[in-house]
Amino acid sequence: MCGICGELNFKSTASLEVVKAMLPKLEKRGPDFGDTWHHDRVAFGHRRLAIIDLSEHSNQPMVDRELGLTIVFNGAIYNYPELRQQFIEEGYNFQSEGDTEVIIKAYHKWGEDCPEHLHGMFAFAIWDEKKKHVFTARDRMGIKPFYFSLTHEHFRFASNMQALLASGEIDKTIDPFALHNQFTLHAVIPAPRTIVNGIRKLEPGTSMTIDVNGKEKTQRYWFLDATRPEKEMSEQEWTDAIHDSLREAVRKRIDVADVPVGVLLSGGLDSSLLVALLAEAGVKDLLTFSIGFEDQPEEKGSEFEFSDQVVERYKTKHHKYHISNSEVLPHIPDAVKAMSEPMVGQDAVAFYLLSEKVSQKVKVVQSGQGADEVFAGYFWFPQMHQDMNGSDVSRFARYYFDRTHDEFLEMVNPEYRGEDFTSQKVAELLGQPKADEFIDRVLRMDTTTLIVDDPVKRVDNMTMAWGLEARVPFLDHKLVELAAKMPPEMKLGLKSGLGGKDVLKRISRGLIPDAVIDRPKGYFPMPALKYVRGEFLDFMQDILNSQACRNRGIYARPYVDKLLSEPDQHFTALRGSKLWHLALLELWFQTHLDTA
Repeated sequence: MCGICGELNFKSTASLEVVKAMLPKLEKRGPDFGDTWHHDRVAFGHRRLAIIDLSEHSNQPMVDRELGLTIVFNGAIYNYPELRQQFIEEGYNFQSEGDTEVIIKAYHKWGEDCPEHLHGMFAFAIWDEKKKHVFTARDRMGIKPFYFSLTHEHFRFASNMQALLASGEIDKTIDPFALHNQFTLHAVIPAPRTIVNGIRKLEPGTSMTIDVNGKEKTQRYWFLDATRPEKEMSEQEWTDAIHDSLREAVRKRIDVADVPVGVLLSGGLDSSLLVALLAEAGVKDLLTFSIGFEDQPEEKGSEFEFSDQVVERYKTKHHKYHISNSEVLPHIPDAVKAMSEPMVGQDAVAFYLLSEKVSQKVKVVQSGQGADEVFAGYFWFPQMHQDMNGSDVSRFARYYFDRTHDEFLEMVNPEYRGEDFTSQKVAELLGQPKADEFIDRVLRMDTTTLIVDDPVKRVDNMTMAWGLEARVPFLDHKLVELAAKMPPEMKLGLKSGLGGKDVLKRISRGLIPDAVIDRPKGYFPMPALKYVRGEFLDFMQDILNSQACRNRGIYARPYVDKLLSEPDQHFTALRGSKLWHLALLELWFQTHLDTA
């Protein structure tokens, strides 16, 4: 894990000063080393978190003078040992032992097709001296971020929006399309848009090439096929195949690291299964970490009763943290400062606080993100599946959208009222080919688009705020490809009655306690951001009544006043606080746009 940035100037010499201005905003992503590289029209910057090949030979920016290539890279390539051996046999020379240099050789060998050969999470940029262009790519699942700004003068990129905003000359006006997404898809703004017009992000599974004249070419190198396989498989064959694929995904993520690896243990099925598989793989003295918060009358604030059972079974070296509300509130601004984009998920703050504790013990953790999207674990999937009325968009919207379009129009002032942009985008995504059934289309959209800018981005931002690398085996692209072809009833548990993630529950039986498998689906709880009262209400009230918020003029005051008058009564279909949604976005604006 690292932070990358750079500039390709179309008119004159690239500005090393701009790159140096961006680097401090990336330092927490890479606390171990930082450097820049500059040559004529191009300048790169890098902050390193040393995980693989801890020596200085893997520092970046990495220059291969023999091949005329320079790279900055963020991520981890899990098949790099095999590729490295292949390249050595083909006559390539290596100066390092890590995965960064392998990407350089892969680009030299396969050119713009090189991402197809990489197995892992990655975002990188390569300057090709011979072709006079920058080649960029982002991993299939969008685990690693890649933001950019493109003008007539230059192309700039970075691992977070904070760095690009620090570069100056960014159009900070609000994108109305993205604003609609923000309040309809619980803060998911699908790539390539972001909330501001001047910054875009590379789509997952996509590469982009830009030459010194500003000519740009974008191509998708991966697309998820959600059709049934030609050869029919039994339930047991599917279960065995998923089990084998998940085992391999977990193994790769412990083998490719020169530092210890821990697990974020929530007490749910997914992270508990990871602990079991790591123990099965022979990991000794496994470090596990759990966090809990104060209860509210309506909801418990921790899941320790379940995580404790897993710890007891596998005798892990466990670290359990209980955070009081008095500790949460002062850290909300810090968590928002770490957000590349505004995120309303209440567990963003939870991950931020947990990551601070975990980073004091390890540099790499495995996390269970992705299992619910890939294997249909959320309660709304069977609801959508069983509701046969209307179009694909209306079936999805009834159970997922945070607000109707009419409520959005009520919420914002006239200058931000427009078309139902979110329904248009969802129709586009659900209308893509190679998906057999409605729920296949929904799960593919969730796995390849919605999850990218909700839990995946949340985990990346909050862990990297403390120089902690999170690895997500359930989003291994080979596992995802296999699961996408599985019949929906094996995910939804329609025949067995086991409910969502049926196949994972089958795999888990005997590996983790039955109480963890059979419990109702849990969520990373922080009740105080859901049932808004007391100091939390005062905090949000101050934000929404501030002069900065009024001057920004996005929210219609009658709507704001309605939510403030009943702060713990207005919830979305997914049980999020609508008041928190408004306060979070405005706080993000004040933190990032008003000070940049």
